[in-house]
Amino acid sequence: MSIAVDYADFAVRELRGVSPAYERLALAVSRDDELLARLGTLPPAKRQPNLLFGVVRLLGGPVEDPAAFHDFAVTHWPAVEAEMRVRATQTNEAGRCAVLLPLLAALPQPLALLEVGASAGLCLYPDRYAYRYGDQRLGAGEPVLECTADALVPPTRLPEVVWRAGLDLNPLDVTDTADLAWLDALIWPEHAHRRERLRAAAAVAAAEPPLLVRGDLVDDLPALAAQAPADATLVVFHTSVLYQVPPPRRAAFVDLVRQLPGHWISNEAPDVLAYEGLPEQPGQALHNVLALDGRPLAWARGHGQSMVWFG
Repeated sequence: MSIAVDYADFAVRELRGVSPAYERLALAVSRDDELLARLGTLPPAKRQPNLLFGVVRLLGGPVEDPAAFHDFAVTHWPAVEAEMRVRATQTNEAGRCAVLLPLLAALPQPLALLEVGASAGLCLYPDRYAYRYGDQRLGAGEPVLECTADALVPPTRLPEVVWRAGLDLNPLDVTDTADLAWLDALIWPEHAHRRERLRAAAAVAAAEPPLLVRGDLVDDLPALAAQAPADATLVVFHTSVLYQVPPPRRAAFVDLVRQLPGHWISNEAPDVLAYEGLPEQPGQALHNVLALDGRPLAWARGHGQSMVWFG
């Protein structure tokens, strides 16, 4: 897929009706030969829209007007390029816990959670947040995570988590001002509610920091998993992470995680983790497949806003 097609597809598939500002930017970049040429000098994994837009926001650039965005990105390209080469899209959306919760609550308790691609670990606290599925609310914590869940009987209890750990090539610390600024920069411009959610979830993590390990999802996963308490159910999970991993390495991870004790929850696009016999995708917005131990169960939106259960 060319860079131009990638940006145009991202505008339609993920941004339309969700972030008008970024939809305009993505479409503009898809037709901007100058920016496309500069993006082409970066490694493929560093060309993605969320990374470019987040870096420009981090550097104080404009993201509402495509012409102003172009001028800023071109004028400040050395700084933009430098940041894009060292950063990754580490969107740490606590709302994703609303999609994970039905599976986590149904597994044998207590749980030992291990997130691959954990960023700052905000999705390691599903037991501390509150949830609203339609008219049903569960939990008394903050933030309150709302999810439209079709064909699903919502969970009636929160999971019991006795151990939480994360593995990431570049783990972030929510108590570090610079790390928190990067997480904020990755949130789309119009999403003030997600910024409020980020700060509420960051306060939870800061009060009881998780074990975050810098490491590779294949080389370092077994050693970290071995630290989980033996009397807890190990759950290795990840959401919108494996698209950043080259296919051979992705396959090695899948082989490895299937051999670990406990359970594996994945929430990835079907072109990242393929499944046979998937029901028809119920709209372009629900572009992730939630699966337990390799068995697909639901279509879900990337930030946990909604899901359609079919398992």
